[in-house]
Amino acid sequence: MQALTKKRHTDVARFVGPAGKLQELRRYAATLGLTESQDSIPWREAFPEFKGNEAGTLLSGYRHREGLTQVQLSEATGIPQRHISEMESGKRIIGKETAKKLGVALKCDYRVLL
Repeated sequence: MQALTKKRHTDVARFVGPAGKLQELRRYAATLGLTESQDSIPWREAFPEFKGNEAGTLLSGYRHREGLTQVQLSEATGIPQRHISEMESGKRIIGKETAKKLGVALKCDYRVLL
């Protein structure tokens, strides 16, 4: 029979800010006995099935983040829905002008879609 074990709850926190302040935060955290986690890996390693279609994966992710369907994104950008589908699946590359339109609609930097 398996015995129930109690695991201590662990929280993970991420901070964004000036480098000097982050270093100050690290020093303070160390005085409290906290350590930085080294067990994270880049998403490209965790999901190798997306290799070669990073732009399409990001496009799909940003679209979902904004709660938009392909049709709604198409209407917002003037890009045909079929083209959006092809970009997400990696069958069509995302050009600079298209990326700029998508970036505005998805509230992201267009360069990540290139």
